[in-house]
Amino acid sequence: MMNLFHVNINVEVPVEEEWVTSIQQAVFATLEHEGVQPNTEVTVLLADDRQLSDLNQEFMGSKRATDVLSFPAGDPMPGVDHYLGDIAISIPRARYQAGEAGHSVSDELRLLAVHATLHLIGYDHATPEEERQMWSIQGIVISSLTGGMAENTIER
Repeated sequence: MMNLFHVNINVEVPVEEEWVTSIQQAVFATLEHEGVQPNTEVTVLLADDRQLSDLNQEFMGSKRATDVLSFPAGDPMPGVDHYLGDIAISIPRARYQAGEAGHSVSDELRLLAVHATLHLIGYDHATPEEERQMWSIQGIVISSLTGGMAENTIER
């Protein structure tokens, strides 16, 4: 079966192949669930805490490290019909959070990828209503991928 979407993974730190597959599946499932048009592209950077902290400072004005960042595309990119945006994930932070939550790193990366993809699509969690909506969709997509995870929320 041909994929309807393109997910480019840029790996800057050591990762398991299973983790890359989990992220790709999570992005695909989220885009499909939300009815995003075919041939949409997303780029995912797998990096370390320093890189995420630098990106967070440069683009969000926050000096703290974070687990995941989303950068929705602005103007269309030359030669790319449907570029949704970029996601950056801290692999060390994902490992830590997986241990704290008691699930696998693959499950944590799925959660982060779904969450970030929803941000690219336009969801937010700035208000309680927005958070309920986003967490609900996030839970549905995660359940479709894993058969249900005990924890399917991200604390900010």
